[in-house]
Amino acid sequence: MTLRLFRLAGLAGIVLTSPLGVVLAVTPAQAVEYPWCSNFHDGAGSNCGFTSYEQCMQTARGSGGYCAPNDLYIGPARPQARRPARRHPAAKPGSQKD
Repeated sequence: MTLRLFRLAGLAGIVLTSPLGVVLAVTPAQAVEYPWCSNFHDGAGSNCGFTSYEQCMQTARGSGGYCAPNDLYIGPARPQARRPARRHPAAKPGSQKD
């Protein structure tokens, strides 16, 4: 009887802690910002999910709205330009001042 209870308790522990592992492994979703927003006619809302002005206007034309740049759009990170290494002239033998 004791072995049976031990196995049952172990199984219960696994069942109860498994969802915790799933919750901890999930990363939070991040919002994606796009460069263009479609603003619909009569203040019916906006949609900032467009990658180009043309794509935005295809949606806006159907509702009588307009497109505008997304003020929250930052864009992809640009790599910083590397400066060339500074070269120091080689010291001439016997040119050191004492």
